Amino acid sequence: MADTTILDKEELRTFVADVLDVDEADLTDDADFVKTLGVDSLMALEVMVVLEKKYGVKLDEREMKDITCLRKVHDLLVSKLAK
Repeated sequence: MADTTILDKEELRTFVADVLDVDEADLTDDADFVKTLGVDSLMALEVMVVLEKKYGVKLDEREMKDITCLRKVHDLLVSKLAK
């Protein structure tokens, strides 16, 4: 299992909520970006671009499609940053 101390989930929550312009309380670990928060493909792409810039990682198209909630974003970034 990856070391989750590499990336603070609450800091990530604040950052993603700001990019998506949603309330942090609504951005629970398992809230579905599309079904629950109404994120469209353009907003999802914007999140990926800013995450790549902020954390210095590269996300491919397949990974972007798999990211549907904050927990999955966190897990993916932790695995990328641990390399």
